[in-house]
Amino acid sequence: MKQTNNTRTIRPTKALVALVAVPALVVPAVAMAVQPMMYEKQVARHEESLVIQNPIGGVQNSKWYDYRINVNESQKELTSDLRRATDIEDQRDAWEEYGTELHKERGKYVSYMSKRGYRVPQVYFENL
Repeated sequence: MKQTNNTRTIRPTKALVALVAVPALVVPAVAMAVQPMMYEKQVARHEESLVIQNPIGGVQNSKWYDYRINVNESQKELTSDLRRATDIEDQRDAWEEYGTELHKERGKYVSYMSKRGYRVPQVYFENL
């Protein structure tokens, strides 16, 4: 298509490419933004919310320090595993392993402290 008043030429192929290229760049960004959270990640985040922040009974013994070290090590391992993940299955495995480790470590620490006579504090609400 040539314009008669100007010497400028409009090439339909370039205009078509520009119209197709812009939405093609936007769609993957939008699709990634609304991607649902994986089930394994939800479970791991729930386990993460249950991490004990203070020693049971205020007793800072070797089991408390072992528990904290193992939680920190699990977090570092998750970061490393996610960095090395090449597909969605690797990410699922990393999140599942992280959640399982947190659950296991909390159970071991609570079990040890309960054998020593300390209980995990719990709050119960009645008549809500």
